[in-house]
Amino acid sequence: MAESAVTAVTADPRSSAARKPRHLTESGPVRVLLIGLALLLIAVILLLPLITVISQAFAKGWSTYMESLKDPDALAALRLTLLTAVIAVPLNTLFGLAAAWAITKFKFRGKQFLITLIDLPFAVSPVISGLIYVLLFGAQGLLGPWLQEHNISIIFAAPGIVLATMFVTFPFVARELLPLMEEQGVQDEEAAVTLGARGFRVFFRVTLPNVKWGLLYGMILCNARAMGEFGAVSVVSGHIRGETNTLPLHIEILYNEYHFTAAFAVASLLMLLAVVTLIVKSVAERRIHRNMRGS
Repeated sequence: MAESAVTAVTADPRSSAARKPRHLTESGPVRVLLIGLALLLIAVILLLPLITVISQAFAKGWSTYMESLKDPDALAALRLTLLTAVIAVPLNTLFGLAAAWAITKFKFRGKQFLITLIDLPFAVSPVISGLIYVLLFGAQGLLGPWLQEHNISIIFAAPGIVLATMFVTFPFVARELLPLMEEQGVQDEEAAVTLGARGFRVFFRVTLPNVKWGLLYGMILCNARAMGEFGAVSVVSGHIRGETNTLPLHIEILYNEYHFTAAFAVASLLMLLAVVTLIVKSVAERRIHRNMRGS
């Protein structure tokens, strides 16, 4: 009798439906409405701006588009943007990797304070962070007179742009690695130490291979923010054409001067860099999820 009752309950489709998660029992119209709203939101926020940028960039033809990209000021802005990313991303990667390794693998005083410092750029406006650098390194700033005596230019020059970009982007790598390393624990490192490995050998042979895809993902996010940063860079750059304008600043100047086609043409170049970053990010995410399922 008991076995037949269990069989009847298991075979009853109503009992299995009752055990389904609630989101799987929504009616068809509700699901269609939710999916439609999501697609509409994506179209308005993402697709429509992209289509607008592309259409406006080619509004006056291919030749005008290429002339806008070949403009010396646009090329200088592109070089400065790439240079800033090339400097800021590796340095922030080293910091983020070291910080995440120290926080998750070791016990020491001040760990919570270090975590707070990592999160500081998320709490401070980029404009405020740029202003801080002006107050430190500007002509009337704390270190300004000494820098002028030694002919060192930081504000309204490339070093200031790199510093401001590093400040607003340095949490990305560390914040991506921290939960990943915490989930992995220290078992692998302890096993390596038991087998005779020490110090950096454990790091390069055990820790780093385990987090390589998470590290790549953090670097991608850091690079995307570095190339698109506007607020902090705008404060410290001085908006000098051909010298201290990054791509976002150059686009703003073109738009304010009513050179709409040129502004959208340069914006399409920045959009292309963002799309490439997004593709690499998606590949990294897929590899991270595959590794997590494999473990």
